[in-house]
Amino acid sequence: MRRLGVGFVLVLLAAALWLPAPASAHDGDAPPQLHRKGRWLVDEQGRTVIVHGFNMVYKLAPYSPPDDPAGFTEADAQWLADHGFNAARVGTLWAGLTPESADQLDPTYVAGVQRVLDLLAQRHIWMQLDMHQDQWNEYYGGEGVPDWAVIRPAPYDEEPYEFVPFPKGYWTDEVSTVFDNFWADHDGLLTDWAEAWQLTAQQWKDQPYLMGYDLLNEPWMGMEWRSCFTGCPASYPAELQPAMERGLAAVRSADPDNIVWWEPQQFAGGSTADTYFTPAAGERQLGFSWHNYCPSLFVAGQGGGPPDVTPCKDFSDTHQKGAIDQSRRMHAVPMMSEWGATDNLKVIAIDAAAADKHLMGWTHWAYKEWDDPTTSGGNVQGMFDDDADLSTLRMGKAKLLVRTYARATAGTPLSMHFNARNGEFHYRYRPDRAIHAPTEIFVSPLHYPDGYRVRVDGGTAVRAGDHLVDVRRSGKGVVSVTITRRS
Repeated sequence: MRRLGVGFVLVLLAAALWLPAPASAHDGDAPPQLHRKGRWLVDEQGRTVIVHGFNMVYKLAPYSPPDDPAGFTEADAQWLADHGFNAARVGTLWAGLTPESADQLDPTYVAGVQRVLDLLAQRHIWMQLDMHQDQWNEYYGGEGVPDWAVIRPAPYDEEPYEFVPFPKGYWTDEVSTVFDNFWADHDGLLTDWAEAWQLTAQQWKDQPYLMGYDLLNEPWMGMEWRSCFTGCPASYPAELQPAMERGLAAVRSADPDNIVWWEPQQFAGGSTADTYFTPAAGERQLGFSWHNYCPSLFVAGQGGGPPDVTPCKDFSDTHQKGAIDQSRRMHAVPMMSEWGATDNLKVIAIDAAAADKHLMGWTHWAYKEWDDPTTSGGNVQGMFDDDADLSTLRMGKAKLLVRTYARATAGTPLSMHFNARNGEFHYRYRPDRAIHAPTEIFVSPLHYPDGYRVRVDGGTAVRAGDHLVDVRRSGKGVVSVTITRRS
């Protein structure tokens, strides 16, 4: 069933009556939310925010994690806060949002997502809402879009679909044609997708600790996919940018303020080839949500033998620079919204260090395995050996991801470095005298067994908690912070 024939304006009026409002919203007060200022994310106090967090995308019906130890509970939210993670990329799948009709949000799904958002917001964790898809739908071996959006194209519909596992199913002519039809709005599917985003933005525009909407995970460019190994520049102006602008307009009709994030075509995550987004006219709150996956690791995951991670350092550094350049050209703020997806600690260390070097916020893939049906590297992507038992933490990975870092800066970040072997941390920033809130540095609970020492040049430090240091400038010059182990 695709449509119920009810006027969209009437549906919006009805939705206000039967859909739950964000449980933690504050009537009469602007909720804390992140916005773009140049290449940076900034909070309501004007501080530059660098996010460290996880993807939390539940890919199995009903597409939101259950309230049990293997899913997501208050204990999980507290674990994130205790270990310094201030961000989450939360799956808000089209299939869950509008499972029956393009013009009606499902109240049960909305309530399930809201439960997770409330747990995160209560701990001041910033949230990006991610309309995740992999390989379109379960019919094609993936997930993401509603069943009513599966419309098999001719002539492939004359024969049963021959299943091809993720990610190679993308490369089939039928799935590629499905995406080409989507970009062209065949059967009104692009219109339906935009309508779902309008309803979603209407629902969550006042959500505390929101950092915006990621319009579509890893867009597949269709039959021209082979040209995407070198960037497929013709596909951006013809298909991808018009679709993203359509989604942007849908969000803006309900929410004029929050960041709308665009993702490049799928192969951009494992390539240093350029991406080709351009600015959206009059838009100031645009985000570039980009992914970082070293190609040699992917090849190994597809049966190519042991990975050679030697090229990954140059790849990650070049990829960071390319993302910053693309965000500058499209007038957006960049965030590395996916990376990792592995237990290869050498690659995780490389990518985490590169993010620090380029002052890049990130959400790692992934917090938990959640029986991910579309994974290309095996079930080694989460933080725990057993999703239901937080004591089974993969400590080697944790010591690379639980980092000392400046998560809110009263000024402009200049440089940041963290040594995961000995806990040594160095940070420099240029203070902004107009910001009265302190610079906030999270200190890892995993790297200082006997405590830590703080040295500040150009400012003073106050311990705000066992794992938090507040820094205030004492002059007009650059502030430098060093944190080392107490021996």
